Amino acid sequence: MQIKSAKDLEVYKKGYLLAMEVFQLSKSFPSEEKFALTSQIRRSSRSICLNLREAWAKRRYEAHFVSKLTDCDGENSETDSSLDFARDCAYITSQQHGTLTALCREVGGMLGSMIKNPAPFLISER
Repeated sequence: MQIKSAKDLEVYKKGYLLAMEVFQLSKSFPSEEKFALTSQIRRSSRSICLNLREAWAKRRYEAHFVSKLTDCDGENSETDSSLDFARDCAYITSQQHGTLTALCREVGGMLGSMIKNPAPFLISER
């Protein structure tokens, strides 16, 4: 399958799934977390895909592409840490935490591979 958009990337699909799962779970967070953990975890999880779309638009320039992928990875790590807080505050179960942090690790591994070897994703100047 030819990749025509960042949306076609498996890492995008997994990142999107992560963001949607986080959104659903965070609906049940206490109201006092609305402007703290709830907002933060939603923003960081969504930013994985948003930064990936920006990276995709900058594929002509390796340094820009890798920089935006690094931003994606940072947002993914932030989401992972927020999931730790959600578990330790008893807003999510250990099982939910395990499922979502496993997805974070998977997304992080895929992003790491792209960062280490960006060439297949770049637009060549032929």
